[in-house]
Amino acid sequence: MQNEKIHVYFMPGMAANPSIFKHIRLPEDKFEQHLLEWFVPEKNISLSAYAEKMCEKIMHKNPILVGVSFGGMLVQEMASHISTKKVIVVSSVKHESELPKRMIFAKYTKIHKLLPTGLVNNVELLAKYAFGETVNKRLELYEEYLSIRDKYYIDWSIDQMVNWKQTYCPDCLVHIHGEKDAVFPIGNIKNCIPVKNGTHTMIIHRAKWFNEHLPTIILE
Repeated sequence: MQNEKIHVYFMPGMAANPSIFKHIRLPEDKFEQHLLEWFVPEKNISLSAYAEKMCEKIMHKNPILVGVSFGGMLVQEMASHISTKKVIVVSSVKHESELPKRMIFAKYTKIHKLLPTGLVNNVELLAKYAFGETVNKRLELYEEYLSIRDKYYIDWSIDQMVNWKQTYCPDCLVHIHGEKDAVFPIGNIKNCIPVKNGTHTMIIHRAKWFNEHLPTIILE
């Protein structure tokens, strides 16, 4: 059908819930938005196997997948299991070569395993892990966005991110990245749509930019 809507699935970043997309509004005559949520992984599951399980939540053929940060890595893995119209990653990486030096250092030293992730109920600490930001006045805001407080999930996520090896890069991949991203510095990023003054949390704080540009990016 000519008028059939395009189904867009949104995957939040590490420890975040779908409320980070609450200000993202695509034209309802063309698009239907769907929100994906993290679940606590089984012990020792790979990111690829986790992605395959997440694909069970996709109810439409050839969807658009939009993933933020660690969720951007996940949607790329999902695209190796299902057919997609387009994969859009935001504030994320496309290849391990785009990871920052501190994550590459952690990969070889295993220093990330010493992080005090048992303190995940400390929202300030969780925001530092998930968003790369020091929380001060916006504490209540982050309590709303960062609701996944399971220690095993946080440990698993950090380990998967640090050790990620891109095995499948979809041809339909689009990368949107903030020029002031503190978690994944744009200096390491190749072939992206840069967002001026965009930070790692720009999906929240620059929703207007996404509402203006996402429809065109999806339809291109």
